Amino acid sequence: MLRAAGLTKTVVSGDAPLTILDGVTFDIAPGDSVAIVGASGSGKTTLLGLLAGLDQPSEGEVWVDGQALSGLDEDARAAMRQRLLGFVFQSFQLLPALTALENVMLPLELAGADDATAKAREWLTRVGLAKRTTHYPKQLSGGEQQRVAIARAFAGDPKLLMADEPTGNLDGATGAEIAELMFRLNHEHGTTLVLVTHDTALASRCTRRLSLAAGRLVADEATH
Repeated sequence: MLRAAGLTKTVVSGDAPLTILDGVTFDIAPGDSVAIVGASGSGKTTLLGLLAGLDQPSEGEVWVDGQALSGLDEDARAAMRQRLLGFVFQSFQLLPALTALENVMLPLELAGADDATAKAREWLTRVGLAKRTTHYPKQLSGGEQQRVAIARAFAGDPKLLMADEPTGNLDGATGAEIAELMFRLNHEHGTTLVLVTHDTALASRCTRRLSLAAGRLVADEATH
C-alpha cells in the first residue's frame, strides 16, 4: 500500500544544510496499522508529509498504491490524496465557519459525491455525533472536534489513513475513545493506518512500530 525507498529530506538552515530525514526505507502492507515513534525533532511529521505527498523528498521515492509520487505533479498528487487518503491532524483543521456536517461534507462535495449529505450524516452518527451535526467547531469539545475530523477523514472511504498525533491535544479518556474509533474503523474497513504518536499505549495497539532517531529509521518491529 505504501513504500518508502531511501527517503532523505535536507533543508538549508543558516549556512549549513540540515538533514531532517536520512535514507529511510520501509514497506507497509494493505490493512496494516503502523506507529511512527521517536523524540521531538526526529523527523516523524516530515516523514508523514512526504508519505502523503504534501512535501517532496530531497532524495528517494514514495509509492502509494503502486504509484510513484515523483511522477505526479501537484494537481495529480492532490487527486491521489482525494482518492486514496484520509488525514487527521493534531489541531483538527476544521473550518470554523462550517457546521460539523458541512465540514464532513466538504471533501465529499469536492470529490463530486452525489450523496454527500447522507454520507456525512452517517459518519457523524458512527462517531457518536448524531446530535451535534449543526454545531460549529467552537461549540464542540476537543474530543468532539477530533471525532468530526475522523468522520471527515473516513467519509471518502480512504484506503489509507494518516494521523499526526491524533490524541495529542486530548485528555487520556477522550484520547482512548478516539484511538478505539480509529482501530475499529481500521478493522471494519481494512483501512491501512499510519500514526505519528508520542503515546506509547496508542503505538502498542498498532501491529508495527517504526522508530526514528535523528532522521534515521533505527527500528522496525512487530508489536504483537
